[in-house]
Amino acid sequence: MHPSECSDHAHPLGSVLVYSPAGVVPQAASARRAVKRLKAMGFEAALDESALARHQRFAGDDDMRLSTVHRVATLAPDVALATRGGYGLTRLLDRIDWSLVARSVEQGTAWVGYSDLTAFHLAAMAHKAAGPSRVGHGVTAGLWAGPMACGDFGDASQPDGGDDVTQACFAEAVTGLLEATGFRTEAGFDGLDVQGTLWGGNLSVLVSLLGTPHFPKVKGGVLFLEDVNEHPYRVERCLLQLQQAGVLDAQKAVLLGQFTGYRKSPLDRGYTLKCMVAHVRQHTRAPILTGLPFGHVPVKVTLPVGRKVHVVVEGRDALVLW
Repeated sequence: MHPSECSDHAHPLGSVLVYSPAGVVPQAASARRAVKRLKAMGFEAALDESALARHQRFAGDDDMRLSTVHRVATLAPDVALATRGGYGLTRLLDRIDWSLVARSVEQGTAWVGYSDLTAFHLAAMAHKAAGPSRVGHGVTAGLWAGPMACGDFGDASQPDGGDDVTQACFAEAVTGLLEATGFRTEAGFDGLDVQGTLWGGNLSVLVSLLGTPHFPKVKGGVLFLEDVNEHPYRVERCLLQLQQAGVLDAQKAVLLGQFTGYRKSPLDRGYTLKCMVAHVRQHTRAPILTGLPFGHVPVKVTLPVGRKVHVVVEGRDALVLW
């Protein structure tokens, strides 16, 4: 299904608990606006009691945010939706009770977010808290790389708090109606047909977990990546680190989302994202596809992390099915 084919819903869609596991919410109004928008979409939405807490750049100190994650897992809402990313989850990974997270998934909770939430998603996979063997009732339980409350449902500059395609795809994903997403990629991959576990997220966060107990060892998978505020040479360095660590060659395919927010340099002299991708392709056996509509951009799809997917390319049309 192409993202533009996602549709909105008017009937009750389940419970959404909006919580803050990482960075501080700069404007409380955005979180409250997100809850209001989710309710208008048909969800039973609520703001967690510590969602607006503040400690330095974090949504509460580490103990508070750890308690928040554990509380949300214990409550086991249909959807646990992060307010925003930023930074903070890496501080908690050694202390999170992954059995609580696993139990929430078994009860049907979908943990949704991206950016810094990549740390939570990958660690949950590594600790087998939300892998294929932990899928709860229905097809929506588990980990979903997707929108977050403040930026995608509570944006004051948007009439409905965010992009309608992004919101519709989220609704279809967490209610079990979304089974695929499609995008246009570069020429040269016609006929690609692979299957594997979908995993990944923010490139910088993912690379930071290499060598730790929180990095999932996925072989024969489909790795998706995005980032923001990282110049192409920094993206290349991270990708080559993954290649040199044996991660890229172990995948069936690599899907590159959006890499945005960086500043070009007069030293680039023609070095671009496209040049960077071409160079990395020369050093890995895994096919690297570009164009995935995911990242720090208004229009983003919702992807099932840890789920088996089927990637098919016809001409320049790529389809990811689950």
